Amino acid sequence: MELEKAITGRRSVRSFTRAAVDPVLIEQLIHAAVQAPSAMNRQPWVFTVIRDQGELNRISHEAKRHMLSTAESGKDSDQLHAMLHDANFHIFYHAPALILISAREAAPWAIEDCALAAQNLMLKAHVMALGTCWIGFAQSFLNTRQGKDILRLSGSCLAVAPIIVGHPKLAALPMPRNAPEIHWLD
Repeated sequence: MELEKAITGRRSVRSFTRAAVDPVLIEQLIHAAVQAPSAMNRQPWVFTVIRDQGELNRISHEAKRHMLSTAESGKDSDQLHAMLHDANFHIFYHAPALILISAREAAPWAIEDCALAAQNLMLKAHVMALGTCWIGFAQSFLNTRQGKDILRLSGSCLAVAPIIVGHPKLAALPMPRNAPEIHWLD
């Protein structure tokens, strides 16, 4: 697949088949991720792969509970609370795998470096006909002591990009994009 087609065709996927993702494919995704640039070539990332559905269910439950206890009221709070109170809502959408990209420690540009690795991983997954979605709902909980304990992450690690991966049930539909706002300073 050419680069332009991969960039314009990749979409967040939230509906997956029950088929497991082969560990060899997961390793290929991580290999693509580590090709990302990083500040001063520090390569601060650590990858945690969770394929156990019991663990994913546990993390989903705990992350929902954590978000409900810390969510502030605001523009989307009613919708957010409704989702989080729904016992059937699974923050990982029952995906067969979660790949968490963490920074070894909170260092300058580590978050940006991990985000670049995440984009590489998601583009590679799209090329491989796999679906992905960055699950922001999980980030806050995964950075708590309890979340780090579940994932066996050191206290200095910073969870940056929880990305679900699986075989999509349906092809993702193209989404309209707004025209970019460009400021030329000539």
